[in-house]
Amino acid sequence: MGRFYDASIIPPELRRTYDVYDRIRELGLELGSFDTDVRSLRGSNICSAIFHESGLVYLSGIGLGDHQMSEDPERVAHGQQAGQRCADWHVRTLHWAITCGGEGGDLNDLLYTIKVLGMVVSTDVDFRSAPAVVNGYSLRWQSIFGGGAGHYAADGLDAGGYAGVHARSAIGGFTGRFSLEPEIIVALPPELNRAIIANRGWVFPLIPSVYDRIAAAHA
Repeated sequence: MGRFYDASIIPPELRRTYDVYDRIRELGLELGSFDTDVRSLRGSNICSAIFHESGLVYLSGIGLGDHQMSEDPERVAHGQQAGQRCADWHVRTLHWAITCGGEGGDLNDLLYTIKVLGMVVSTDVDFRSAPAVVNGYSLRWQSIFGGGAGHYAADGLDAGGYAGVHARSAIGGFTGRFSLEPEIIVALPPELNRAIIANRGWVFPLIPSVYDRIAAAHA
């Protein structure tokens, strides 16, 4: 497990028993590279992730999918697939947000997941399948970080742990040229967040001067 995770207060029966990156590889999730996924905040008015000294990390929503949602099973399936891709995007973003500065943490230091908010695009007043659509996101997240509804679960149990289980809201009725936009809050060890903030600040992508320093060290 991660160095910061090992020193956390998570009780033994709730500790994760596997390397998160093993599941990521088995599921075929691509994490990209420093050059493609670590950027400067120059010219941006929002960010992808915010680190808080408490250990919380807030990740901005990402909107994916090509169609508005309806009760059509094919549309719901399309939304679930888009939700899975949103989860993959958040995993990739969180990986680089944690690791790019070399403070010693990685995805294995995720303690648990706090909250997912899934906003589903549908102007159909009779649409009731927002939770089913957002399940595409939740089940992918549990597959990676642990949970009884994920890919590695059997009979509702995940022998590897439950760090991917989260509180959730799934709301339909929004407009947009995509299918859904989930956002997520996770918990890391406070010591890791403080190390990140002390070295490069609380924001990802990085402010320009910090990006130049971190990129030069990575080259």
